[in-house]
Amino acid sequence: MTDLAGSTAVGSLVAFVLLTLIVTGQDGAPLFGDQDLNAWSAHHRPPVALALARGLTYTGTGVLPYAMVALAGVVLGRTARQRTLFALGCVGCLAAAQAVRYGVMSLVARPRPATLEWATRASGWSFPSGHTTTSAIAGGLLVLAVLARAPRGGRALAALLACWAVLVGLTRVYLGVHWFSDVLGGWLFALCWLSLGVYTLARIAPQTFSSLQPAAEGGRRARRADRAEAGRPRMTS
Repeated sequence: MTDLAGSTAVGSLVAFVLLTLIVTGQDGAPLFGDQDLNAWSAHHRPPVALALARGLTYTGTGVLPYAMVALAGVVLGRTARQRTLFALGCVGCLAAAQAVRYGVMSLVARPRPATLEWATRASGWSFPSGHTTTSAIAGGLLVLAVLARAPRGGRALAALLACWAVLVGLTRVYLGVHWFSDVLGGWLFALCWLSLGVYTLARIAPQTFSSLQPAAEGGRRARRADRAEAGRPRMTS
């Protein structure tokens, strides 16, 4: 798990840096496919789909993502003290990610698509998408918490959370306030941030990290014990 998190963090960081350099090198101009996707979105906005997209995109910012990461901390903790510490840690993780993303956004200073295409309000520069980053990190933390405590029963919920995070990002393109490459940048940044967080926790506090995955580890130990017992020769009288 630790090695996977480290490899994922490095890979997504490299991809994010490369994408950032490409966007910067193009002076913020749309990349391949960006304009086509925005043009398609602008001509395919029936009232029902538009209302759903607006409602969904609003869940990617504000109080809800912070409530989700706080809930992730509560799910991870086993005692009242652990729940409080984990909840604060998850909130701090999201807040720090937003601060770093804002710094990158200010440095890149990429203009948004033309306001004539907008179907919702937006502010600030374009890359990477803030709604996309926030929802991906919030959903990702809650997915990790659910899978840590209910690795089998929580799969359906984890899939729903992942779909929610992806859809929030896509609504930013559909509503015309971001290029798809902005959304891709947000996903890469969030993946790097989450993976780096898991890797750092595993290295700095291995005991705490081990306590966050007892269900999965316990299941594997039990299966190994069952296989060993099945392969052991039985004594007969």
